[in-house]
Amino acid sequence: MNPFSVLVVDDELSQLGVLSGYLRKQGYRVFPAGEAEKALEIARGNLIDVVLTDMRLPGLSGIELVRELNRLNPDIAVVVMTAYGSIGDAVAAMKAGAEDYLTKPVDLDQLTLVLNKLVLKKKILAENERLKQTLASRFQFPALVLGSPVMQEAVNLAARAAESKATVLLRGESGTGKEVFARAIHQAGPRKDMPFIAVNVGALPETLMESELFGHEKGAFTGADRQRQGRFELADGGTLFIDEVGDISMQAQVKLLRVIQEKTFERLGGRETLKADVRLIAATHQHLETLIPEGRFREDLFYRLNVICIRIPPLRERREDIPLLADHFLRRFREEEGREVRTVSREAMDVLMKHAYPGNVRELENIIQRAVVLSRTDVIGLEDLPFHIRALPGESAQKDADASLGGRLKNLETTLIKEALSASGGNKSEAARSLGISERHLRYRMKKYGLN
Repeated sequence: MNPFSVLVVDDELSQLGVLSGYLRKQGYRVFPAGEAEKALEIARGNLIDVVLTDMRLPGLSGIELVRELNRLNPDIAVVVMTAYGSIGDAVAAMKAGAEDYLTKPVDLDQLTLVLNKLVLKKKILAENERLKQTLASRFQFPALVLGSPVMQEAVNLAARAAESKATVLLRGESGTGKEVFARAIHQAGPRKDMPFIAVNVGALPETLMESELFGHEKGAFTGADRQRQGRFELADGGTLFIDEVGDISMQAQVKLLRVIQEKTFERLGGRETLKADVRLIAATHQHLETLIPEGRFREDLFYRLNVICIRIPPLRERREDIPLLADHFLRRFREEEGREVRTVSREAMDVLMKHAYPGNVRELENIIQRAVVLSRTDVIGLEDLPFHIRALPGESAQKDADASLGGRLKNLETTLIKEALSASGGNKSEAARSLGISERHLRYRMKKYGLN
């Protein structure tokens, strides 16, 4: 059964019965009422998601009912029904706080579309509320990894971009956290209370790409048995995140360019011009500039998307963040898995620091989750790490050569750290600046090499 509830208000008992019966068949919990006063009584005693009310009622009018419902619970969505010749009443009701209106006699298909839209909106708002509650742990994540200058620069740029309406292009390899950045930008901006809609066009067949983005009308193509809203309509007033935008078809690129320029579009197979007030954030792992001369990406669209470009660095370019990230994931999965794992051994951390991370932050996250689950003690050791990243001695001459090189690098690092500390009179902050690393990274290296 649909968990959403609809309060139907109409003094025409036959109409009340038809609408209530139809909505029950659609799976809604239905509360019928023949007058406004009874409707308010029901709304006070029950959790109501949507109120469907006639404008002409005995006692309180439809507009007065809309105002009272808004005062009672602003989260209740109100849809008013009005005669075809009384559209002015519907406009007045919308100004009073109604979400939408229908003309009588009510078209049941249109009623279904309106309710589906409101239900989806309430789901999105509920999801956004849940996201807000997890922001302290999830979206302060960038603040936990600011040891590296490159990450500091990316986060600072994202924070400044959040307050604007400008289109943002996030560039970075898979697994670097582009969607996390997009959500953080949305949450830090003025649209944070509106929907955040994400779509990965790289995962869509080309034949469905336009339908997903812009929606379609009934009969637009084989299998289109009903009207469907696209992501731009769903994101109206909020933010639309288009991941892997480099994979979008040339035909869809034309429509996307028009939406960015004019904020208008048509559904696939439709003639009605629709408007969408959307803040657009796009992301790609590709070099879009190289796709332009190949005829695979429009140059004018590239410049429209590339207003604010934020490059999210791969993990191998910010290795000083690895201990911080590992600790963050350790604490998170320790709580989720109910394990008493408290730290990572020095040997395991040394291996984690040397790994290339082709899967970036997502790969490190998976490694730590696996280690937390498999660890037999309260310390993650070498044996808890995946076989392919362990440094196993004597496997090959190449590994012997790598070990020899590692020894030389260790001696060089030790010498440089000692010289920097000597020059700074033991001031670790000043020594770290002269070496071009964070103080946290310097302390980690000093501890690793036994430097006091």
